[in-house]
Amino acid sequence: DSGLQKTGLFFWRKYIGCFRTLCCKGPPPPRPEYDVVCIGLTGSGKTSLLSRLCSEATDNIVPTTGFSIKAVPFQNAILNVKELGGADSIKKYWSRYYQGSQGVVFVLDSASSEEDLEVARMELHSALQHPQLCTLPFLILANQQDKPAARSVQEVT
Repeated sequence: DSGLQKTGLFFWRKYIGCFRTLCCKGPPPPRPEYDVVCIGLTGSGKTSLLSRLCSEATDNIVPTTGFSIKAVPFQNAILNVKELGGADSIKKYWSRYYQGSQGVVFVLDSASSEEDLEVARMELHSALQHPQLCTLPFLILANQQDKPAARSVQEVT
């Protein structure tokens, strides 16, 4: 009888401990959120990159017309990424979406033609000099590294 009471008491304590852990602790502290703009030429892989980071399918990716916003979750933060389409007709409007950004991801196709790479360099330099971006952290991602024609970091810079 005493053993049964001890066993019952043990399970009761375990139950209360689990209950406190799950219920009384409250929600986890919110992760900080950062607004980031993602730019690059058409076909550089911006949408595919963000889809992979969000664990979404990348089978039927279509070029972004205008812009799209994705919340990219990381363990310690959430990046609210505003991806801007890279077509010539859209690039001229990029600067309208820069306000409020806290960082920049510039994606380039490392396997693109020399001509496209030069256009990407010019767009990157333009972004680096823009008053709303020039003080922000930049991530320059040389994408498409799995392609045979991919250039190394030294060849891209």
